[in-house]
Amino acid sequence: MLVVDFGAQYAQLIARRVRELQVFSRIVPHRISASEVAAMAPSAIILSGGPKSVHVDGAPTLDPEIYELGVPILGICYGAQLIAQQLGGTVGRGMRGEYGRSVLTRHGTSSLMDDSVPAEHDVWMSHFDAITDVPHGFRCTASTPDAPVAMLEDDERRVFGVQFHPEVVHSPYGMGVLRTFLHDRAGCKPTWKMSSVITDQIERIRSQVGGRRAICGLSGGVDSSVAAALVHRAIGAQLTCVYVDTGLMRKGESEQVVETFRRNMGIELIHVDAGQRFFERLAGVTEPEAKRKAIGELFIRIFEEHTGGITEAGFLVQGTLYPDLIESGGVDGTAEVIKSHHNVGGLPDDMTLELVEPLRDLFKDEVRALGTELGLPDEMVWRQPFPGPGLGVRIIGEVTPERVAVLQEADAIVRAEIAAAGLEREIWQAFAVLPDIRSVGVMGDERTYGHPIIIRAVTSDDAMTADWARLPYDLLERMSQRIINEVPGINRVAYDVTSKPPGTIEWE
Repeated sequence: MLVVDFGAQYAQLIARRVRELQVFSRIVPHRISASEVAAMAPSAIILSGGPKSVHVDGAPTLDPEIYELGVPILGICYGAQLIAQQLGGTVGRGMRGEYGRSVLTRHGTSSLMDDSVPAEHDVWMSHFDAITDVPHGFRCTASTPDAPVAMLEDDERRVFGVQFHPEVVHSPYGMGVLRTFLHDRAGCKPTWKMSSVITDQIERIRSQVGGRRAICGLSGGVDSSVAAALVHRAIGAQLTCVYVDTGLMRKGESEQVVETFRRNMGIELIHVDAGQRFFERLAGVTEPEAKRKAIGELFIRIFEEHTGGITEAGFLVQGTLYPDLIESGGVDGTAEVIKSHHNVGGLPDDMTLELVEPLRDLFKDEVRALGTELGLPDEMVWRQPFPGPGLGVRIIGEVTPERVAVLQEADAIVRAEIAAAGLEREIWQAFAVLPDIRSVGVMGDERTYGHPIIIRAVTSDDAMTADWARLPYDLLERMSQRIINEVPGINRVAYDVTSKPPGTIEWE
């Protein structure tokens, strides 16, 4: 089935929920034509939410002829409003919006919710405009205090809309709505599984690369490791991996990555020690986006240098995931840019290698499942996420060898204590941040003027949203004492209790 992307941050989350219901899904841009949809012959279509109002100039629309194809359609949030507007209903202007949890009240029989669903229950809303009148042939089957039409249904045409977001966990009956739409109304059979991704991607990789060589930008994290394993299964010895030690890695990481990779993967690996070059490139650079782009550009230059002996190499394999894409502007360029990801916004325009990104439609937990399916060991699959620019985005301000050394020691303590507490599988990420400030302290009856360390630990399912981890106080105390006692120049430790949103997981 197809998910039509109207610039929503959560279009891929919808596609992921569909896959959890064992139906293959593919995201397509809203500019897709009816003829293109017909050629793809989908069993169903879901219209995503989006940041625009249907009333503003330039708001994304859908080819009206798609409604005439006879394919079952479900509109979510903006998608529901677009259905109402395009098929003759009314979307009110200047109404009071709903953001967050709201109470949905059902009206009569619904084809999307069976009788086991409570007549009143919580749903998650994120809208300003609201549908006030349904098009001819539709019926309103639910409302909320600020959405007169929270569900609209046309059983004959099999076109449905919901104002709330069924794809998020905050709508407890949302998965039931998606399941009913896909399995019962659209007749999609629950037969898709993770091994299907492997089969599909192997075919795509072979088609793209052909008989040429590919270089994988190995970072040691789960994303690039799984990408390397998948591409290697597709093209075998045509793949060479390049591990660039930027000098911005975690303590002891380079040695561990090289040893683990060579022991488990059996792929040609080139190890490049380029720390000095990265520090020279980052000298005096303090703005976050400038740092990301500087690191990304130098990465590519080094990759290009080390393909010199592989004259037929024309491809760069990267472990880009969907959250990386969506935060960098979305698959269709309609989502808001939150930050340039190392694999997305930091690439130079004149790069000579064509990208191979076999994981770009997946979330982190799906990548881990894929890695297990490919036979990778747990020590690779369950490594905590680590940003491509490394510690460069966990140091606020200028990146220097001295500041990296300080952060490496503090970060090692955080990770060691998380592991000792048995929380590695429960915590999505736990790490240290070195801000560009100093504070007064007292150590050994002497006044100090040192740097603080900020500990960041979050829980998440997919990195699109995250909550700060409720770590035990005694664990935080041990971290604080060890960091202050063992890391020179640090005299204060703070804990970040910001969720995403409004913050991001990384600090830069």
